[in-house]
This record gives sequence, structure tokens and C-alpha cells, in this order.
Amino acid sequence: MSTYVSDEVRAALEAARLKGLRKVSRLRVLADGAFHPVLRLWRDGFSVEAETAGHLRGLVDLYDGEVHLCQCLIVAAGEEGGEVLFEFKRSTIAADHAPADFYRDPGAPVALIGR
Repeated sequence: MSTYVSDEVRAALEAARLKGLRKVSRLRVLADGAFHPVLRLWRDGFSVEAETAGHLRGLVDLYDGEVHLCQCLIVAAGEEGGEVLFEFKRSTIAADHAPADFYRDPGAPVALIGR
């Protein structure tokens, strides 16, 4: 049995794999005012399609649908299989409110009741 696969079949398999990754993922990255779909995400980085995103760099925002997950400082780590791999230099979780710089007592009243 031969394990040889023609170049046309290999290219078609790779295109189908990337198409499947695009369909499954809701993640996207905002860079330079444009959204790019994230194919894979791991602890230290993520990957995007090489043809559509090119080489991103600097400060980007990572979204899951409409939910802002984090703001990341990224650097390109390499390219493999039609994907560009990026690593996080810094990743800060996004919050919908500013952090408090004082201790809040859990038993403190929430508001004052007037007379």
C-alpha cells in the first residue's frame, strides 16, 4: 500500500481543515480596526489564517463573539499549515469596570435609606 498523496489532494485536505476551523471558532482578534477569525487558541497564544490576516503585531483585542476577553501584546512565532502562530508577550483580562483601589467590606451597606 502506498502512502503517497498527490499535491492536489493535499491542498484540498488543507483547505477543508482550515474551513472547518473557521466554522467552529467564535473567537476573533481586532487589529488595526479589522477583525480576523482565530482558528486556534492555547494558553500562550493563538493562530489565524495566513492568507486573510497576514502578519499582525503589537497590541490587539481578543473577542469571543461580542464579548471582549482580553487585550494582548503579541509577536509572530511562525507559520505552519496555512496558519500564522502568535505568542502572547502580555495578556490582560478585560473587565467592564475599573478595579477598586480600596478594600470593600462585604457587610457594608450598599446605599443609604433617607427619611
